[in-house]
Amino acid sequence: MTSTRSSAAERRSARAAAAAPGADGAFTHRQILTVIAGLMTAMFLAALDQTVVSTAIRTIADDLQGFDLQAWATTAFLITSTISTPLYGKLSDIYGRRPFYLFAIAIFVVGSALCGIATSMYELAIWRAVQGIGAGGLMSLALAIIGDLVPPRERAKYQGYFMAVWGTSSVLGPVVGGFLAGQQTILGVDGWRWIFWINVPLGVVALAVVMRVLHLPHQRREHRIDWPGALALITALVPLLIVAEQGRTWGWMSSEALTCYAIGVAGIVGFVLAERAYGDDALLPLRLFGNRSFTVAGMGSVVMGAGMFGGLLLLPLYLQIVHGSSPTEAGLQMLPLVAGIMTGAMSAGVAIGRTGRYKAFPLVGTVLMVIAMVSLSMVVDADASVWSLAPFMVLMGLGLGFNMQPVILAVQNAVSPREMGVATSSVTFFRQMGGTIGTAAFLSILFTRLPSDIDAAVTDAVRAEPALGPQLQQALGAGTPDLSDTSFIQQLPEALALPFKVGFSQSIDAVLLLGAGVVALGFLVLWFLPELPLRTESGIQAAQAEAAAEARAAAGESGEPAAQAMQAAGAAAPTSTPPPVGRPGDAKL
Repeated sequence: MTSTRSSAAERRSARAAAAAPGADGAFTHRQILTVIAGLMTAMFLAALDQTVVSTAIRTIADDLQGFDLQAWATTAFLITSTISTPLYGKLSDIYGRRPFYLFAIAIFVVGSALCGIATSMYELAIWRAVQGIGAGGLMSLALAIIGDLVPPRERAKYQGYFMAVWGTSSVLGPVVGGFLAGQQTILGVDGWRWIFWINVPLGVVALAVVMRVLHLPHQRREHRIDWPGALALITALVPLLIVAEQGRTWGWMSSEALTCYAIGVAGIVGFVLAERAYGDDALLPLRLFGNRSFTVAGMGSVVMGAGMFGGLLLLPLYLQIVHGSSPTEAGLQMLPLVAGIMTGAMSAGVAIGRTGRYKAFPLVGTVLMVIAMVSLSMVVDADASVWSLAPFMVLMGLGLGFNMQPVILAVQNAVSPREMGVATSSVTFFRQMGGTIGTAAFLSILFTRLPSDIDAAVTDAVRAEPALGPQLQQALGAGTPDLSDTSFIQQLPEALALPFKVGFSQSIDAVLLLGAGVVALGFLVLWFLPELPLRTESGIQAAQAEAAAEARAAAGESGEPAAQAMQAAGAAAPTSTPPPVGRPGDAKL
């Protein structure tokens, strides 16, 4: 019996050793690819769940008899995933990535299983919030883990895989959601429940792979946990995210919205005060904003997130309302965008690996996105074919692929390896906030313009063909219909539907131009991104080098032998002199 237990322990030890880095902190290419497989599976699930529910929510709400509560299923996920993102980054810097990534996968799987058995919209919103807690760590920690494993010079091509997965899952979400929601039952269970249950086996596979192959060395350090900062962050974000999602329904200056603004501002003030008090132990150390790469990347991520997500939202709306595509069909029609994202992300990663230069890619990416959005605003009309949109979707995708990962790479390369998690999660957090703000603002502008644009189109149609006047008046009823629900357009004869489609296309054109202006502002921000030499050591190797340098400095001050000081510091780094951690050119702001 003892020998059996000993043999099992030896096998586990051998597997861990096979998955661990070498003495120099380096992982083999095969080890990296194995880890990436598990990370990408988990990240695919998180990205898919941001969009998969959108096409099925009405079916779900009808089945659960909670039509008025359907928005909260999306809002709950958004709130918890956004808030948890910076928490994962900081805690993983302190305690190590592996336990928190395993926790994120596990809680996401549990939340998915519970969503599938929800019996009311209240229950579904609660379990979607649980899902969001897991999803918040899956994206940001995956990018931080790659930073630990791979040197910056080679990191972009691996991060390109993640960008491709993100783009694919974001577009496939409506396809999968629409297909499953359209099935009455699958294996005797409501079709929509499989939207959540399909995550369970994939999540279990990802959990098993990550548990088996991810073994990262980590050095614990003394710290204080920034509970006041975490509480203040929650106080700030929850009301602001709620008003971003519900403001169009409430009214942006309603009493509910004003209350949310006031609580959010109080939370922001409390957060800044807490971060100042906790210094380096803060959830988001304010010192990081003195790093030019971090500050520019953070500002650029907010702006680009607003323009990017706003633009991505408009195309599916146009395809569904003007072309009459189902959500599933609209998802498939967006595949040229996915092709562009994959091509841009992969080619940028290869080029950065060969040249060591990264700044040009986000700048070129923003230019491509501006060109694509301006061109789409000229092409989009009531009669445009889907094929005429495809080249500009590809161009938009190329811009996205060029933009996202090089910015994260720049931040990871510019900060201390000990702050890789908080820096990576902060950039992801800023992008999510920008996307939330952009989505809320663009939708509000769209539906504010829509009545006047439709009225103008109806007037032009009646002037051209007076016989349509009574029929259009009947279609409008007593007044302008609720244009937040545009499904009524599909019920009209083509001659009557055309003025509504023309008006909607004109509103889309105006918002696309606004989105192009926001992205152009992102170009101006990213122009100030420093281009520093890319390190040739991974995050683990850089951390070991820092520990070794600190040990030698401690030995020099105390007269203690360097080997003893390194052992006391827990450093596993080689004794050769490491390259300097601070890189020239990263000026303080």
